[in-house]
Amino acid sequence: MRAGVLSKDGVIEFLNENFINVWNLNCELGRIQSLREPIAKRRKYEGKMFDTTHPLAQTIIKGWKTGSKKGSPVDCFVISPACELMGRQMVNSLSEDSEHRALREPAYYLAFLKDALEGKQPGLGNIVLSHEQPSQKVLDIFRTPTREHRDWTVVVIDATAFENGGTLIIDIEIGREDGEAAFYLLDGDKVLSAKEGFPKNYITTWVWGEPGDTRQIKHRFDKGQLFKLGVIGASVREELCINAFHAKISVEPPD
Repeated sequence: MRAGVLSKDGVIEFLNENFINVWNLNCELGRIQSLREPIAKRRKYEGKMFDTTHPLAQTIIKGWKTGSKKGSPVDCFVISPACELMGRQMVNSLSEDSEHRALREPAYYLAFLKDALEGKQPGLGNIVLSHEQPSQKVLDIFRTPTREHRDWTVVVIDATAFENGGTLIIDIEIGREDGEAAFYLLDGDKVLSAKEGFPKNYITTWVWGEPGDTRQIKHRFDKGQLFKLGVIGASVREELCINAFHAKISVEPPD
């Protein structure tokens, strides 16, 4: 990054004018499993503690789990003064992402920063759709809830590239193991609770499916935005059931 986009004058000036720029090691926040114990021993020896419960630290930890599941040694996060996650860019995806938008890397990175400030939440979708790549597939599982815990499977869909809107289409195939499921389409800013349900006005649309079923969700939207596909399992059996689902997620631009 330092030898690439962060060495360009335009990017440096924009960062200095609009951001407080800081960095931290992933291992200090416990991301690297093999280093957790050695770091804990070092902190105890040095008498220095690192508060991972601080809101800023918690936002960074949340950022690791938000958006693409691909690995990357460096994550660039845009975080608001209220410690809200506004954008994420992985260094390993920088070249590919800039190609998708037909921009050189410095111009793309500058656009990423501006999109984050404008509330477009770049990089926060598990599935990122664009005019060049309007369709992607996802394979995941859902679990039936326990008495104390609603175990959601959430797919974040980034359709912000479609500035003039379009039609979001989700074609779902449910596995043949035990367990039925409800598939809810929500706006990207809605929160799914592990302990409670959610208000009916959260739901954009939804479908119910049983093992072996195929279902489709179709939703027209007027401008680019993030969506969440929330999947929750159900079963008549008391024990935990796990089933899989395959979804083809695509956007058709308006005519």
